[in-house]
Amino acid sequence: MRLAAARSAGVPPVSFVGIRHVLAAFRAVTWVVTATGTAFAMAGCMLVGGAYKAPDTVVPDFWYHSLSGDLHSGSPSIESWWKKFDDRTLDRLVGRARESNPDLKIAFERITEARAARAVARSQLFPGAVAGGEAVRTRASESLLGPAPGTPGNPTDYWATGFDAGWEIDFFGGVRRSIESATAGVEAVEEAWRDATVSLLAEVALNYVEFRTLGERIRLAETNIANQRESVKLTRDRLDAGLAPELDVSQAETNLATSEALVPLLRAQETLAKNRLGILVGSYPGGIDSWLGKGGGIPSPQRSAGIGIPADLVRARPDIRRAERALAAQTAQIGVAQADLFPRFTLAGTFELQATQPGQMFDSRSRAYAFGPSLRWNIFSGGRIKAIIAIEESRTKQAYLAYESTVLKAVGEVEDALASIANERDRLAALDKAVASARKTVALVKENYREGLVDFQNVLDAERTIFSTEDEAAVSRGQIAAAHVALYKALGGGTRMKAAAKAGGDG
Repeated sequence: MRLAAARSAGVPPVSFVGIRHVLAAFRAVTWVVTATGTAFAMAGCMLVGGAYKAPDTVVPDFWYHSLSGDLHSGSPSIESWWKKFDDRTLDRLVGRARESNPDLKIAFERITEARAARAVARSQLFPGAVAGGEAVRTRASESLLGPAPGTPGNPTDYWATGFDAGWEIDFFGGVRRSIESATAGVEAVEEAWRDATVSLLAEVALNYVEFRTLGERIRLAETNIANQRESVKLTRDRLDAGLAPELDVSQAETNLATSEALVPLLRAQETLAKNRLGILVGSYPGGIDSWLGKGGGIPSPQRSAGIGIPADLVRARPDIRRAERALAAQTAQIGVAQADLFPRFTLAGTFELQATQPGQMFDSRSRAYAFGPSLRWNIFSGGRIKAIIAIEESRTKQAYLAYESTVLKAVGEVEDALASIANERDRLAALDKAVASARKTVALVKENYREGLVDFQNVLDAERTIFSTEDEAAVSRGQIAAAHVALYKALGGGTRMKAAAKAGGDG
């Protein structure tokens, strides 16, 4: 606050006129600032920087990989894609994750932060006023002043109160470009929250699929281990009867121990998957045991799903929309930088009540004020402003290239998922045939061994084959389910959620 320097003690007494002087002066300054600002605003139709235009994205007309099975190119039906697995436990985990995941809450808080930043940018359009006051006692050195001690007016009391008002007119639109950038920034952060949601739901589903796949592999391993224990008993019975060598027993026991050693490894991986799943839904390890239970097979999508065409990605994927909004925000920053090439017009006003005695504060003669326009122009900056503009232009080109890269990666992710689904289905079909054949082989070879028609090596080969083939088939089913999750994620599934709730700082 600008304060008068006069602090002499010889001010004559004046009459008390009340607070109405403060109000009258405030109305006068406000009227001048408003009237002058309106005139400048009406004249200031110029807006620095170019108008933003969304990029014209070119994508393929159709998917490169052909669709099969439960997928078709109709309207995308991916809003609640996890329900296509018909698994209530998965539905419950997804709901819990959306409510309790800490990282998702952090992403939402960033929306609150961005909206508050936009409110800060908007505030620059309006006048500002600062009120204040002070009471000061000063004493000058009488050794320097010269008069003898006790000179009247030393020390001196000084009382002042009032306000400063100022308004920088957005004549060339730099502030408006700043608001435009902040608004696009808010929208980009909202899309980042949606993108975080899509990634979270996919991670929940992927870890759930992995957990169920490991559970199925453990179940199959235990079944095969039980069959191998029967083979050990069979070799011992034949050894006791003098019908088989001790080598058969040793080989059977080795095969059994090797199979048993796999189960602890699978259980450790299952525990890790369960712990990751618990963290994703905002729970400590063990907190979701009651939800998962002991049973439950590998989830598999059962319903027909439309995945649309590549052009639908631009509207569906939040990371693409986020990249586009980031481009819009950065484009507006060019105008913000260009505004420094032009003069800045400011309207300022000051009103104060100044006195050396408290009783004189509201006297009409204690008033002090000043108001009027000012201009500031960076006539010479050594190329700094133009360099800053070049920086913002380069950042805008980078944002555009980042947008193009995001679109390319999105199309590639969908194509990868489609290829994985198609190829893994063919692999599973072959594995299912191999499993059926291997089961038949095990039954036949064991019967022939009991009859003494084949040696035990044939039994070992058959048991190892059925073990590995069934395990690979279970892994393949899990990979097909995981590929569907990856496909729905790549398509932006789950993004048609309600808009982010009104956050603070948007006033």
